[in-house]
Amino acid sequence: MIVMSIAGIDPSAGAGVYADLKTFQALGVYGCGVVTALTAQNPNKVVSTKAIEPAYVQEQIDIILDAYDITYVKTGMLYSPEIIKLIGKKIDEYNLKCVVDPVMIATSGGNLTKSDLANALNKYLLPKAILTTPNIFEAQKLTGIEIKSKEDAIKAIKKIPCDCLVTGGHLDGINTLNIDGEIIIEKQELLKSDNLHGTGCNLSSAIVAYLQKGNDLKTSCFKSFDYVYESIKNGNYGTLIAKI
Repeated sequence: MIVMSIAGIDPSAGAGVYADLKTFQALGVYGCGVVTALTAQNPNKVVSTKAIEPAYVQEQIDIILDAYDITYVKTGMLYSPEIIKLIGKKIDEYNLKCVVDPVMIATSGGNLTKSDLANALNKYLLPKAILTTPNIFEAQKLTGIEIKSKEDAIKAIKKIPCDCLVTGGHLDGINTLNIDGEIIIEKQELLKSDNLHGTGCNLSSAIVAYLQKGNDLKTSCFKSFDYVYESIKNGNYGTLIAKI
């Protein structure tokens, strides 16, 4: 069972490709990692970002898919519209099923991408995705709707051009899902922790792992909620060997 992450590198390994690979391994699938950007960051701040040329991102994807039969992929920080367009083309070329974590801002608040990323995501990538997992700030950028309540999240989620999970970490633990037109609200307890760096990366990569293991999309989301909760609770994010 092989899956793939297409994302940036966080040298602290709490987020990005490194975190995705740890989550894949913890959940019993083999993960490949395509790098879209390098960052100088830690859990507290982002100092700089250096993009990888789109042609080299393409070369990484092609060489992996030349060797492995992969269906499920997740994307994280894609940095630029050019890379987003490329990923959209590769989804079509290889018939990939993609979960998009529309990373634009780090947990620490640092801007990780170009300012016109939301438009490119809406135009070139989200219509081809099976799910996107924005937090409320990313959902606001994607839809132009300010999100301060569950009702706002429901209004926003209906504007996103694929199935969507608006995560509840900044909305009192209220996760808002739209799967095949069904609106689902799942409220979770918020844990007080300093161990929150990369939570979105680990959630989306867990969803991909559970999909690869044969779960449907709704079940994969709910299993991933539990995985992330237990990871934060136990203070070993991305390395938890979950009960599957």
